Order: sequence, then structure tokens, then C-alpha cells
Amino acid sequence: VGLPYSEPELSSTQSGGTPYGASHVGGAMDDKPISADEHKLCLALGKRLGQITLKLNHNERA
Repeated sequence: VGLPYSEPELSSTQSGGTPYGASHVGGAMDDKPISADEHKLCLALGKRLGQITLKLNHNERA
């Protein structure tokens, strides 16, 4: 499960996030907090994973 190119932050992020999934580099001293774009991409990935899980679970019961 990755992130679709329809996520607008995917094309504008300067710090992390790829079509393969959410990502973050904290820096050598772990001094770089996640950016707003990274946060939005993490939420989008979580939502996408949840939706796919529900669909798979529904199909398994059918």
C-alpha cells in the first residue's frame, strides 16, 4: 500500500514522503520535526490503509 499521486502534498513536499509511503529523516541529532506535508501524507496513508483493510475484511466475510 502506497500513496497515490492524487495526494497534493506528494508533489510539493520538500522533506519526506514518496509514492511508496510516508517517510521522515529526523537528522543526525533527531532535531528535525515532521513537516506539515509529512503529517498530511501520514494521515492519508493511514486512511488509505484502513479503507483497504475494511474492503479486504468485507470480501473475506462474503
